Amino acid sequence: MLLNKNKSCLLVIDVQEKLASKVINAKHMIQRCEWLMRLASELDVPVLACEQYPKGLGYTIEPLRSLLPMHVVLEKVTFSAYKDSHICSQLQQINRKQLILVGIETHVCILQTALDMVAAGLEVYVVLDAISARHLADHHAAIDRMKQAGVHVITSEMVFYEWMKQAGTPVFKALNQAFMKKES
Repeated sequence: MLLNKNKSCLLVIDVQEKLASKVINAKHMIQRCEWLMRLASELDVPVLACEQYPKGLGYTIEPLRSLLPMHVVLEKVTFSAYKDSHICSQLQQINRKQLILVGIETHVCILQTALDMVAAGLEVYVVLDAISARHLADHHAAIDRMKQAGVHVITSEMVFYEWMKQAGTPVFKALNQAFMKKES
């Protein structure tokens, strides 16, 4: 199944002050999250973010936080964002069936959220270059488990090209220039 920007919602999970610096390839993962958030904004794809116990783990880090209106940063204490009634309610209000997950940690909150969403009948996409964990073994085991459960593992560039659908349009040219050049 290909992504459709009109059916998609980007969920940024727990990219917080006390967690972000401890994961593998943190800088790259954060850059990919930011890139996807900016792309979603340009294409009118809804973006939500959640924070695991922010009183203890801190808030969503900059530059991601400044890309989010305050009403879309949701606190949680459940590891699965989908088990939090407020987050689940927000997702139901948005009414998008393709959930694109980014953030940390792969084997905890990403995994549990993805599995709960698949069980609820949603199409779940985990962006491989925009997720991370503290330990590589945990990261790989979670990826394998999610694949076995029917979660689609994709990359940020797949998101870009699938949301765009075709080259040659003024929108594609502008976004390609704006977003792809930043990688050079």
